[in-house]
Amino acid sequence: MTMSEQEPVEGAAPRGPLRVFLVDDHAMFRAGVRAELGTRVEVVGEASSVAEAVTRIAAVQPDVVLLDVHMPDGGGRAVLEAMRRTHPQVKFLALSVSDAAEDVIGLIRAGARGYVTKTISPEELTDAIRRVADGDAVFSPRLAGFVLDAFASRPDAPVADPELDQLTNREREVLRLLARGYAYKEIAKELFISIKTVETHVSNVLRKLQMSNRYELSRWAADRRLV
Repeated sequence: MTMSEQEPVEGAAPRGPLRVFLVDDHAMFRAGVRAELGTRVEVVGEASSVAEAVTRIAAVQPDVVLLDVHMPDGGGRAVLEAMRRTHPQVKFLALSVSDAAEDVIGLIRAGARGYVTKTISPEELTDAIRRVADGDAVFSPRLAGFVLDAFASRPDAPVADPELDQLTNREREVLRLLARGYAYKEIAKELFISIKTVETHVSNVLRKLQMSNRYELSRWAADRRLV
């Protein structure tokens, strides 16, 4: 048996808790994740914007960054692109409300080691963090198929949709929830925004896509596997 295959030496100091950094523009969500993770990991910092994330991640150099996909100033992809050359040892796990194929593939192409949705349990999230820290790629079950399909069929092709590209990140989030049958009040609660703001986003989406009602939007979203 080689040294790498041996059981841990009795009395040896165990590896300390993994150092995790949270990036999400919703303070309530960050607080919830911190509370749910508890003592399973050590949360060493958090940020609500791309610029703040880049600066603080560089300062604390965590083991794993839990990264939201959509933020007002560029989102997770912008953080990844800023960090991957200067701090390649830091691993990123996307944690998002979005389970859309283009978001999953876009973050993986940018360098994330995994992608899970915000419906994940605390135990599953802890396991995902540990696996990413150990070098594994981790995906929520439904999302793994998106990645396999994209990289197997067109490994070098960008994910692009001219119509979808018209929409802001927040408009896409609202569209997905709307297409799933969420009421405006439920969307507002899910995204931590006001009902009035939801109405404004829906109006903008309808205008940009030249549609007249939510049923047309739902069909459009389903055709693009956004639901």
